[in-house]
Amino acid sequence: MNLDDLIKACQNCDRNAQEQLYKLLGAKLFGVCLKYSSCKSDAEDHLQEGFLLILDKINQFQFKGSFEGWAKRVMVNYILQRYRKNKFLEVITDQFPEGEDEIIVDEETTSMESLLKLIQDLPEKYRLVFSLFVLDDYSHKEIADMLGINEGTSKSNLSRARAILKNKLDQTSKDNKFKH
Repeated sequence: MNLDDLIKACQNCDRNAQEQLYKLLGAKLFGVCLKYSSCKSDAEDHLQEGFLLILDKINQFQFKGSFEGWAKRVMVNYILQRYRKNKFLEVITDQFPEGEDEIIVDEETTSMESLLKLIQDLPEKYRLVFSLFVLDDYSHKEIADMLGINEGTSKSNLSRARAILKNKLDQTSKDNKFKH
């Protein structure tokens, strides 16, 4: 069964098709959830609830563009909505320099898993903006609209997230040098 047929079967509430769709997209969507969640268990919760929402909204997919892209957008919007609803997203007004802190990752001492953990450890307000801007290429205007903040806040949250990550990476690098 090709993807279009699978989607149509899901639109007709076919449980087998829904299971196949989950097997097809689950890992990719879990990766999305990990970027926006503070830990693996939160990401697992987001995946389960978000996938149910995708199935609930699947009739809205009009076979224009990538289904995977559509599903990812539904998932991201679901996660952001949960944070807004639970008021985890605080707006900060501190102004930080707009110059981007360059983050240098030593690939020999920093694994992707540890880098993801550093991102997950960021405060919610910074992690969401960092993930949207750096990992998913949204503009500050788009982020501001999605999170209900202004562009300046998006920029300052990104700058602060980068500064925190840079400090943590620098510290990790120093710690690793002392271990050797």
